[in-house]
Amino acid sequence: MTTTAASSSSSHSHHLSPAFPGRAPWGTASKLRAWQQGAMEKYIQEQPRDFLAVATPGAGKTTFALTLASWLLHHHVVQQVTVVAPTEHLKKQWAEAAARIGIKLDPEYSAGPLGREYDGVAVTYAGVGVRPMLHRNRVEQRKTLVILDEIHHAGDSKSWGEACLEAFEPATRRLALTGTPFRSDTNPIPFVTYEEGADGIRRSAADYTYGYGSALADGVVRPVIFLSYSGNMRWRTKAGDEIEARLGEPMTKDAISQAWRTALDPRGDWMPAVLRAADQRLTEVRKAIPDAGALVIASDQESARAYAKLIRDITGHKATLVLSDDTGASKRIDDFSASDDRWMVAVRMVSEGVDVPRLAVGVYATTISTPLFFAQAVGRFVRSRRRGETASVFLPTVPDLLSFANEMERERDHVLDKPKKDGEEDPYAEEEKLLQEAEKQQDEDTGEQDMLPFEALESDAVFDRVMYNGAEFGMQAHPGSEEEQDYLGIPGLLEPDQVQLLLQKRQARQIAHSRKKPAEEADLLEMPAERRPVVTHKELMELRRQLNTMVGAYVHQSGKPHGVIHTELRRVCGGPPSAEATAGQLRQRIAKVQEWATRMK
Repeated sequence: MTTTAASSSSSHSHHLSPAFPGRAPWGTASKLRAWQQGAMEKYIQEQPRDFLAVATPGAGKTTFALTLASWLLHHHVVQQVTVVAPTEHLKKQWAEAAARIGIKLDPEYSAGPLGREYDGVAVTYAGVGVRPMLHRNRVEQRKTLVILDEIHHAGDSKSWGEACLEAFEPATRRLALTGTPFRSDTNPIPFVTYEEGADGIRRSAADYTYGYGSALADGVVRPVIFLSYSGNMRWRTKAGDEIEARLGEPMTKDAISQAWRTALDPRGDWMPAVLRAADQRLTEVRKAIPDAGALVIASDQESARAYAKLIRDITGHKATLVLSDDTGASKRIDDFSASDDRWMVAVRMVSEGVDVPRLAVGVYATTISTPLFFAQAVGRFVRSRRRGETASVFLPTVPDLLSFANEMERERDHVLDKPKKDGEEDPYAEEEKLLQEAEKQQDEDTGEQDMLPFEALESDAVFDRVMYNGAEFGMQAHPGSEEEQDYLGIPGLLEPDQVQLLLQKRQARQIAHSRKKPAEEADLLEMPAERRPVVTHKELMELRRQLNTMVGAYVHQSGKPHGVIHTELRRVCGGPPSAEATAGQLRQRIAKVQEWATRMK
């Protein structure tokens, strides 16, 4: 078909209200965002059977998809629409959004002929998995547009992927949407094109991409301020040993996991302190955004209930509790979205696709550490309603989470091949296990908490740093201190460049205040965040190995002994011997010895 955008004005669709962009002469409507318009233009020009649109959470994928659906119906390219969504709640949201523009989708469809008043159906991936032939028969009978929302879910299991292929292979047109096109496994996603790169690895190829960085520049999404909290954790291992460690200090993977779980234990002091700080932040944000809401994303039902009780104790107000993806849960989310209540606590299900635009403050209180889940969780807070709104997400100081926070603007593709060098353990194995946990369809108690090989004993919280736009700010401070309040009190309405400037000023003030205090009063680490990177024990050992290798090479170049070079590095850069140095100090010494070696060439 060669229909152009201009020809869309030749007739009018009975489906659409005059206000909807698809009803206006297409290309002249002002209601589409620039990226949506650009994606429409590309689609109409190329008329592909399959189209993958990757757009950051909050950018408006639903509006784009329904505009395209109305255009295809309007021009008789298709006769009906099938929307496939990850959850029951999202299925209903799609039907409601479509109804607002005159496209009637049946969200309760299960079998048999569709009522004549409907233009199509909204179903879940799980529903397609159960009865793929039912949906295949429907798309074979009439020309169908299939919209696959958050298409990465079609790779969740072999059966889901196969069911989608079987059901929708005969479809006239297929539109795949995702905010996170990457997965931790190598299951191919149906109807997605993979292209082989120069390295021999196949990656998903999007037809149109609109990343977080672009959306932020356009004012489509909010800038996200991440507030990270450290603190001392104490727990008992399965063997009966008591271990104490500080979040953010170099630890083994197992120790990080146990310290993290200890922090999230509602019986300790870490969670109450962080919830109190998040509620103060919410109060500040509500000065500019009166209906702003906050969300805690919990790991399990027991923790969610405990967090809701803590919030009531701290704020005096009841939190909306969302425990499972059932009809009652959907109504609670809708009621919260329409209210001006302060807090909601949810287990997993609100991490993806659920549209509560007033959410502006989040607490990441789950141990799920996959980039997919993290991106979707943060995506709940970035939807912008007016220019200048900011989002604030509170995190434990854990290497993986801080790494994800610092890479918010990085665009990713789904990698189909993952090279494994001889003798190396699979670096993706742990993440694949976590992804399976993250993408469970139910959030019922599994009993896993009872089998954990440790017991949380106590925890406290310390304000650690603020992360924004890949940079880190702030020095450590006690909860309730003037230094912490400086960051919690950042205005809720700011332009992205104003956020950066304000954070720089706050840090400068904090450093100046620190220098005025006598050394004996410094009870916390008095070093700016960018000079104390959070690393694992393994990464710290690698930095020490790298420094020793660089010094060894410089020994041959300069003729000086190892000890002399290490002493000179300590004198120039400051800090303790290498065995006690922080990651920041080791990196500084590596850079310095590289500089010396370059000068001698």
